[in-house]
Amino acid sequence: MTEALVEIRDLNFAYDARPILSGINMTIPRGKVVAVMGLSGCGKTTTLRLIGGQLKPTSGYVRVAGKIVHELPEDELYALRRKMGMLFQFGALFTDMSVYDNIAFPMREHADLPEELIHDLVLMKLHAVGLRGAAHLSPSELSGGMARRVALARAIALDPWLIMYDEPFAGLDPISLSIVGSLIRRLNDALGISSIVVTHDVQESLKIVDYVYFMSGGKIVAEGTAEDIKHSQEPFVHQFVWGEIDGPVNFHYPARPYREDIMAQPARARGWWA
Repeated sequence: MTEALVEIRDLNFAYDARPILSGINMTIPRGKVVAVMGLSGCGKTTTLRLIGGQLKPTSGYVRVAGKIVHELPEDELYALRRKMGMLFQFGALFTDMSVYDNIAFPMREHADLPEELIHDLVLMKLHAVGLRGAAHLSPSELSGGMARRVALARAIALDPWLIMYDEPFAGLDPISLSIVGSLIRRLNDALGISSIVVTHDVQESLKIVDYVYFMSGGKIVAEGTAEDIKHSQEPFVHQFVWGEIDGPVNFHYPARPYREDIMAQPARARGWWA
């Protein structure tokens, strides 16, 4: 059985009195790509923040490489974070730095390396994502797909154990989307790392992941392999995977009966919908 790098057990989280996550249990094995899917606002990105220690759970725990994240003192938490890579939605590159300096930044900040070695490592990371020739460009000169690939090169700059991807496919054209998906899978396998992919893009994700967790309302409502998810009879999962209009997620926002609104002539004349 593959050893777990990340274990999430009975995890609950709330902002003040507003619950966000309830009873979350996940396992991220070493060397695997795991997707976390669900509608916007269901708690996916909050889960990533709890793994990275930016937030502390209300109850339950996140264990990474055998360490309970929220119990770590500050210096140990920062040391653990250096073993995590993060690809933010839309890349989040430093706009006033070149592509080269974006990749070099975490090496200069967190590793005591000579500039000659940093040079070689930066070119190696860029070569891995097919953009060694773009090292001199600024982020403003990159296409959306190129920027996402540079962000991926930065995420692997310190040879992490774990990479977390927050909507890595958002806003990409079909070719760039396929390239980024392929890179996630290939780099995960080549580097022997673990990957967590938070995404809405079902079809591309199911091509590359080993396991999927579906979230709704802050809870895990389904989980399984790509094939399990494709053939799920859970109504929400089926609607989400196949993009159906009718299902648990309603087309119409809650409202009183249509006939009542149509007949509410006095209220409508005043420009107020009672």
